[in-house]
Amino acid sequence: MQLNDFLKAGGPKIRKALEQHLGISKSYLSQLATGRAAISPSRCIVIETFTDGKVSRSDMRPSDWAEIWPDYKPKNNTTAQEGTD
Repeated sequence: MQLNDFLKAGGPKIRKALEQHLGISKSYLSQLATGRAAISPSRCIVIETFTDGKVSRSDMRPSDWAEIWPDYKPKNNTTAQEGTD
């Protein structure tokens, strides 16, 4: 699931909770969620944990997750195949 979809489904309370959890502004979270700013590997882990795996690190970094986390096995096989190109 994409971060933007998770935030839309969760509504303002989830968005605010994630902003506070990450210690970032509303506008910066919007940039991360829409892809205007890259999500750092360390923030990917925090977001994945916060969302109980609904938004995975491979969802947030589809082009390089396999290089960053070589031992990580995504639950979503489609994403896993994208990361092996």
